[in-house]
Amino acid sequence: MTDPRALPARRELDRQSHDQTSEAGRVSDTPILQRRRTLRTAADLVQAGLVEADRLESLQAVAERYAVAVTPALADLMDVTDADDPIARQFIPDPRELEADPQDLSDPIGDEVWSPVKGIVHRYPDRVLLTPILHCPVYCRFCFRREKVGGGEAVLAEADLAAALDYIRAHDEVWEVVLTGGDPLMLPAAKLKSLLATIEAIPHVQVIRIHSRIPVGDPERITPALLDALSTQKALWLAVHCNHPKELSPAAEAALRRLSGAGIPLLGQSVLLKGVNDDADTLAALMKALVRNRVKPYYLHHPDLAPGTGHFRLSIKRGQELVAGMRGHISGLCQPTYVLDIPGGHGKSPIAQGYVGEDEVTDWQGRRHDYPTK
Repeated sequence: MTDPRALPARRELDRQSHDQTSEAGRVSDTPILQRRRTLRTAADLVQAGLVEADRLESLQAVAERYAVAVTPALADLMDVTDADDPIARQFIPDPRELEADPQDLSDPIGDEVWSPVKGIVHRYPDRVLLTPILHCPVYCRFCFRREKVGGGEAVLAEADLAAALDYIRAHDEVWEVVLTGGDPLMLPAAKLKSLLATIEAIPHVQVIRIHSRIPVGDPERITPALLDALSTQKALWLAVHCNHPKELSPAAEAALRRLSGAGIPLLGQSVLLKGVNDDADTLAALMKALVRNRVKPYYLHHPDLAPGTGHFRLSIKRGQELVAGMRGHISGLCQPTYVLDIPGGHGKSPIAQGYVGEDEVTDWQGRRHDYPTK
């Protein structure tokens, strides 16, 4: 349940955070406090005209359980005349989030099983997740960490962060550190720069990866100060979360250009969501739009069994059909790996349909061809 103390904490985080860029894409040093305000309550959404007033009470009940945040950048993309708007569906609370489903899991991908110290998940041998912050610029209604993000604890306490970094130093098998959350790019630029320098100084860590919604959800945060913070000697990759081509607004595309122009390689992470991108044309358009913006599609996630997200789920069979439909029809650059995070902490598994059978191989058009597979 959302901590009532969290709202002031999130606003304070905004005040401490990055500077901004103008709508024209020019970078400035204007404090983020002077920007249009992020919508954080059901009343905010009504006042902004994004939802009807008669929905206020039902949405307030959802907001009391799960955090709400809609940035001006995303609010501007919503079509209030479209009941199926793919942006609104991802970020506007829905009463169905309070419906219990026996399949729901509070920790759907099993992070807790693999967390030796606070802020660390060490599921795979050569990499760890580090969660320095549990706040996001926007809150996805399908988030698999929705029971944790958006609470009163904005940033990992200094003592906990020190212990997490000590854990990484003590495990020389750790080749890659993945910063996730929350959204690590919500950290003030100076704090992020210091954290990355500390990680870089660990000899056995060779790669740093950051997962973020900010380039599309709050593109004004991609500022000179942030780009400077992301300037590292060791390899740093940024995985951008984007689920619909409509999210790639001119401001988002400008932010991605700033990132790629700074030499930061970009990966795309998307979630396959019922009612958002679960049709062949939309999925293909999304992947092509990412590649056009120098973002290589990396993972297409099957939706997790997070509480209150059943209305976003589709069958794996349908997902396989959609992914197979892209093969051969759009560039190989546009092909993500379709994966499921197996509940219980068992990790990701590729779940696209197979193309190899007993002494035969299936092509992209579904035709079978003889081939000695043994």
